[in-house]
Amino acid sequence: MDYGKEYDLLRTMEQVYSSIITVSNKLQATGNKYCSPLTSRQYMTILAILHLPENETTIVNIANKLGATKQNITQVIESLKKKEFVSIIPSIQDKRAINVIVTKLGIEAMVNCGKNSIVDFMAEIFKDFNKEELEIFWRMLIKLYSFDGVKMDGFETDVQIPNTVSNEDIRRTIERFSSRRKEAANETRT
Repeated sequence: MDYGKEYDLLRTMEQVYSSIITVSNKLQATGNKYCSPLTSRQYMTILAILHLPENETTIVNIANKLGATKQNITQVIESLKKKEFVSIIPSIQDKRAINVIVTKLGIEAMVNCGKNSIVDFMAEIFKDFNKEELEIFWRMLIKLYSFDGVKMDGFETDVQIPNTVSNEDIRRTIERFSSRRKEAANETRT
């Protein structure tokens, strides 16, 4: 066994792990600035709820969707409930569980964040990545998530929220995204 080589590999793994935690914290803190009145965690929690089947929006399923603990998601749900962005109803399928429902106010906050702020956030943080790099990065994150044999249940499918966004809204949002991404890239070069 080449101990030096194994030590270098272990050291690299430690640096990757530390970097993932640091980047995650930085992204969360930066994301919080973009989408008031939602925090990054609240935005992702609502997104997870919207990606789950209607009668399966339990705390456990939301936590599993986000790769988080039940306790952690319970805290986020409580903060969303105080803002009246979600409501809690008994589960039809399991009398011991509850389902979390996104309210009309929550949908409005989510849609406004999505078309007004998240676009700018994505353009900013991924300004130095091309499509191929992003796809490779995404595949690597999925591979890392599965270290314990559990596959990532991601957000690949688009969430359809009726009567909230018109085709014109989508067109304007994509144009703004493209423009913002070009601006952010130019700021990096100067």
